[in-house]
Amino acid sequence: MKAPADLLLLPQWVVPVESEGPLADHAVVVENGRILDVLPADAAQARYDAVQTLPLPGRALIPGLVNLHGHAAMSLFRGYADDLPLMAWLNDRIWPAEKKHVSEAFVRDGTLLAAAEMLAGGITTCNDMYFFPKAAGEAFLQAGMRATLGMIVLEFPSTYASDADDYLAKGLALRDELKDEPLLAFAFAPHAPYTISDATFGRINTLAEQLGLPIHTHIHETDDEIRDSLKQYGVRPLERLARLGLLGPNFIGVHAVHVNEAEIGLLAQHGCHLAHCPTSNLKLASGIAPVDRFIRAGINLGFGTDGAASNNRLDLFGEMRLAALLAKGASGDPAILPAAAALRAATLDAARALNLDSQIGSIVPGKRADLVAVDLHALSGQPVFDPVSHLVYVAGREHVTHVWVDGKLKLNDRRLVDLDIDDLTARATYWRTKLAPQG
Repeated sequence: MKAPADLLLLPQWVVPVESEGPLADHAVVVENGRILDVLPADAAQARYDAVQTLPLPGRALIPGLVNLHGHAAMSLFRGYADDLPLMAWLNDRIWPAEKKHVSEAFVRDGTLLAAAEMLAGGITTCNDMYFFPKAAGEAFLQAGMRATLGMIVLEFPSTYASDADDYLAKGLALRDELKDEPLLAFAFAPHAPYTISDATFGRINTLAEQLGLPIHTHIHETDDEIRDSLKQYGVRPLERLARLGLLGPNFIGVHAVHVNEAEIGLLAQHGCHLAHCPTSNLKLASGIAPVDRFIRAGINLGFGTDGAASNNRLDLFGEMRLAALLAKGASGDPAILPAAAALRAATLDAARALNLDSQIGSIVPGKRADLVAVDLHALSGQPVFDPVSHLVYVAGREHVTHVWVDGKLKLNDRRLVDLDIDDLTARATYWRTKLAPQG
């Protein structure tokens, strides 16, 4: 008698990520939201009686992509403040607009828009940092997307909270309320060293250790940030965080563009993780992170899109390709970030940074069925000598045809299953009208 299963997927290639190379003519079996088995296609069809069997000719089946750093709701600021350096971008455009417009409704609508874009592009998990994280969590759950919600902290008031204590209290209350939601996880999200005091960092560090949660923060994004830290604290930001005890295996540093050898050593020594956001760093003219030195030091690296206000796409296929090419060009070593390593950074390594690698990030039995089918059959991709190479250097998010999160279908033949595109467009149009200069 055949064993029961919910879903039997029959792609041309399975790319497990954990094992070497793709598996041709293999099947992935899904039951109750988990990957039940990975085995040759003929054996799978002989062994399992699935409710649904889905052939995926010409497709590579990969783990869902993990966006290690984003501000989902800022999709509503896409194109709002282009062609500016970081601090002018923040001080002159983004922070004034946030003060005037950001609300629960803004965050819910912006996060839904971002979730739709990410799911359609094969991103099944997002590490998010923004105001009103409860509204963001509601939007991610409505979309059926996995997310780590950042409990954002700043010293100055916003429409969300009045001071650092208020931010922390609201974030912790939200975690208590939603901690049993299987698609949601939590992280402390102090914005950056230049917006957080030593006392607040100390409290966050204590809470993170007590609760076993990651700390997710921007770090060493610009030269100005480092100069200001030297002026105010007498040390560079990473040295300051090290003295405060924040560096460790639960630390996710975002950007790390301007780092010296001693700081790379600190990050490696403490087992920290880095979220590399190459498009955002280039667009804001922040610089190019020394990825080759991170890799040689053994630092775990994932990729982030950052927000659509500074990218302007939430496209991890684009980030994978750009990161690999930049690392090669900047280092002079074409083998420094090969295709397999870039794909791993966008899946399993990013999941590891979020403490989710036991659940997602690779296609192995027992993990949650966060899966993405990518069409490699297009004429522009022929011939296919190595599907992993094609996933990084040839394919784009437009080649994603199917997406599952927790075994549930979210994108079917390039069409979103649960989200109404016309409704999302109407919401975006409403906020564009609100944000547009009057006159």
